[in-house]
Amino acid sequence: MASLSADELIDRRRIRRKLTFWRVATILILIISLFVLVRWMLGDRVAATPHIAQIRIEGTITEDEKLLDRLEDIRRSKAVRGVIVTVDSPGGTTAGGEAIYEEIRLIAQEKPVVAQVGTLAASAGYMIASAADHIVARQSSIVGSIGVLVQLPNLTGLMEKLGIGVEEVKSSPLKAEPSPFNETTEEERAMMRAMIMDSYDWFVDLVTERRPLSREEVLTLADGSVFTGRQAAQAKLVDALGGEREAKQWLVEKGLDENLQVVEWKPRSDDVSLFMPEIASRWLARVLGLSTEEQLIRALGAERIFLDGLVSVWQPDASRGLD
Repeated sequence: MASLSADELIDRRRIRRKLTFWRVATILILIISLFVLVRWMLGDRVAATPHIAQIRIEGTITEDEKLLDRLEDIRRSKAVRGVIVTVDSPGGTTAGGEAIYEEIRLIAQEKPVVAQVGTLAASAGYMIASAADHIVARQSSIVGSIGVLVQLPNLTGLMEKLGIGVEEVKSSPLKAEPSPFNETTEEERAMMRAMIMDSYDWFVDLVTERRPLSREEVLTLADGSVFTGRQAAQAKLVDALGGEREAKQWLVEKGLDENLQVVEWKPRSDDVSLFMPEIASRWLARVLGLSTEEQLIRALGAERIFLDGLVSVWQPDASRGLD
């Protein structure tokens, strides 16, 4: 058998290196894919041993079906002995807050539930916190803003400048009113105010039921005002000052083992189907000097675009900040 030439030996070694590289790469891809698939299926959230479940309610509140499903899973889990609901939200839709509130109340019928307020629990955020049997807030947390809001854009001035008109044919004067395409009438304002006040009365009754306050006392606090955690404790809107440690201590006082770990129940990862969009959003957030994708959404002003219906949200002028 003739000996191989130097060029043929070099070519064979090159082919072997390429084959080795692709074999290793294929194995790594399979391992990573399997890990991501298992993580997606299990959600990194179910602990088999007894524990305290922590769930975070953050950002603008909507009727989030995935969050509601997660709360139901917590209620059904035999491993969950107690629940810490960590709230950091300016509020959101009233219906969204109501749905989460009701799911937390179902949990509280079976397991002790404590709310721990971070920076902010206002409007629908406070509604959710009040579903817990005990509320802990930081001394400098922002709490309150009990009330309901509807904001109506008026585009009539812009339409006049652009020379645009809108013609309508409808069954009755209040159908699809108020509209951004015409001036709001007193009759339309009265209709919207009746809706708002009905939801406001429901919100006040809810706080009255959940807090050690009379309805008259709640009404004095339910003028849209916000309070620091210290003020909220004095007004009995929260029960104690502190953070997660104090929240867990309350659960221990309710009979839970102090050695139980706090396990955060996170949403299932969408890495399998949304891998590239997640990378892209992280890159864009980093380019804009933002630390998270949520901050990117807030910077673009997108989170309020999807708020339909009555809103319970505290939204100070971000450009002015807090004095």
